[in-house]
Amino acid sequence: MSKLSYLFLFMAVLLIASPAYAQGAPAQATNWAVPIGAGLGMGIASGLAGIGQGKVAAAVAEALARNPGARAGIQLALFIGLAFIESLVLFAFVMIFLRAK
Repeated sequence: MSKLSYLFLFMAVLLIASPAYAQGAPAQATNWAVPIGAGLGMGIASGLAGIGQGKVAAAVAEALARNPGARAGIQLALFIGLAFIESLVLFAFVMIFLRAK
């Protein structure tokens, strides 16, 4: 699929999901959309972070194969980059719990 197709798919998901919050729920009803959205959001966040971490690890392996003498600097950049990627997933996890309350 092209990038434009992904954009249209993303926009369609946003337009379909928005009516779930269109009006207030009665007192006895539960809002079923929040747990489903939280699960989908965490799945997307962790999946994309996994893809990003894989690309970082591939780039580091290639860099070490090209220049083994620069291992210390490359390894430091690897760990900092992986920590930033993982922190984004943890921030998404915290935001999901804050919203679900």
